[in-house]
Amino acid sequence: MGAIARSAANLVTTSGVWLKGGVNNASMDSITTFPASFVDGITLISSQTASSSASISFTSGITSTYKAYKFVFVNMHPASTSVQFQFNMSTDSGSNYNVTKTTTMFVAYHREGDTEDGITYDTGRDLAQSTAFQPLSATISTTNSDDSVSGSLILFNPSSTTYVKHYISNVNTSHVDPASHNNYSAGYGNTTSAVNAVQFKFSSGNTDAGTIYMYGIK
Repeated sequence: MGAIARSAANLVTTSGVWLKGGVNNASMDSITTFPASFVDGITLISSQTASSSASISFTSGITSTYKAYKFVFVNMHPASTSVQFQFNMSTDSGSNYNVTKTTTMFVAYHREGDTEDGITYDTGRDLAQSTAFQPLSATISTTNSDDSVSGSLILFNPSSTTYVKHYISNVNTSHVDPASHNNYSAGYGNTTSAVNAVQFKFSSGNTDAGTIYMYGIK
């Protein structure tokens, strides 16, 4: 028993911190629950589920606590046809969503009938110093009840009062063609004011269904 105790003691610092040599598959085998921020430093802050919603806004929880925020979209389904999923930022807690943005966008696509595929820069969905909502997806149809938009967006250091507010988004859409459209969008909000609210909505009509999760990344 003394040898086991000495061996265990050698794996702990004087301040009580386990060294990495003391943690392995066997020692972790009985753990069934981890703290929310244990895995990859990502913490779920909040989520919202649409139900015939004009927009989905996150007006709290975007603070200096985290250096980046990740929004995950799951099966966003529009009430109207031929619309795009889009977003904007706010510096006044959601009173206005009108941050000036410069962005880029390109798309990889493939039709269901295997008749067309490719990668192209999307000049119709980029912005140059515009306060308009930034499209994140291709045009989606409600012709098929199973069509939706899924993907994610990362907003970097929104609370900074020194730097512009970079974002990167990757969204997949079941397109009106029908086809799979994988849209990559990136850019920055050209403001040194802190961004403290973000809004998502379709370019026209309500969001019929879908859930958005907001995570903080340290």
